[in-house]
Amino acid sequence: MPHTVRAALVQTEWTGDSESMMAAHEKYARDAAAQGARVIGFQEVFNAPYFCQVQETEHYRWAEAVPDGPTVTRFQALARELNMVMVLPVFEIDKPGFHYNTAAVIDADGSYLGKYRKHHIPQVKGFWEKFYFRPGNLGWPVFDTAVGRIGVYICYDRHFPEGWRALGLAGAQLVYNPSATHRGLSAYLWKLEQPASAVANAYYIAAINRVGTEEYGDNDFYGTSYFVDPRGQFVGDVASDTEAELVVRDLDFDLIDEVRQQWAFYRDRRPDAYGPLVEG
Repeated sequence: MPHTVRAALVQTEWTGDSESMMAAHEKYARDAAAQGARVIGFQEVFNAPYFCQVQETEHYRWAEAVPDGPTVTRFQALARELNMVMVLPVFEIDKPGFHYNTAAVIDADGSYLGKYRKHHIPQVKGFWEKFYFRPGNLGWPVFDTAVGRIGVYICYDRHFPEGWRALGLAGAQLVYNPSATHRGLSAYLWKLEQPASAVANAYYIAAINRVGTEEYGDNDFYGTSYFVDPRGQFVGDVASDTEAELVVRDLDFDLIDEVRQQWAFYRDRRPDAYGPLVEG
C-alpha cells in the first residue's frame, strides 16, 4: 500500500499579541485536521513577532521553557485532541543567559519527542539574532512520529548544506524549515535552496515563511511557503506572497526510496574524503 502522508504548514502575519497569535494557530491546526492533515508545522517563533529586527532587552520576555512552558504545553493538548504531529518553533530559555531559537516536536498523542535548536545564528541588519540566541547544541535530531521520521532546520540554517545532509543521514523523510525572511535580502534564493536540498538529500521539505510587515522593523516577509518533493518539484501550488494561508498537501513517502535508488547519491558519498571540510 502506498505510504501517503497528508501534511500541513501555516504562514501568517503577526496579530499583535501572543494570545491571539496562538489562538489563530489553534484554528489553523483544527482546519488542517478537518482536511485530514496528520502533521503540521508553524513559522519561526510562531507565537511572537520577529523581534530580531531590533536589539532590545525587552524582547527576552518572549522566551519560555521547552517543553514545560505555556506554549508547548498548550499545543501538546491540542495535538492529542486532533491526533496530529506538530512542529512548534519558539524562543527558548534554558536557564538565565542561555536562550535558543528552538522548535519542539510533539507526537500525535501529545507526547513531547524533543527539540531542535537553530545552529546558524545571523547578525546582520534586520536579523540581529546573536543578540538573543546562542548557537544550537543538540545536533540534528530526527524524530520518530506517528506519520514518519521528521526533522527540523530553522531559517538561516537553510543556507548551510551540512545540516540538511545530517538530517538525511539520520533518516529524515520530511524536514520542516520554519523561517522569517524578507524580500530585499535573499528572496531569489527561496525557491532555489530548499528544492536543491530536497534533491541532494532525497526527502520532502516544508518551507515556511511569515507574511507582511511588523511593528519592530520594515522587513517585508513574503510568504510563498511550500512543500517540495525529493525530485525538487513543488507539491501543489506555492502559497501567496502577501496573504496568510494554510497549505495542506499529500506527500508520497514511497517516492523517497524510489529517488534514493534511482539517483543513488547516498551510495556515492565520499565521507572518507571530506575531512578538510571541517578542519578549522
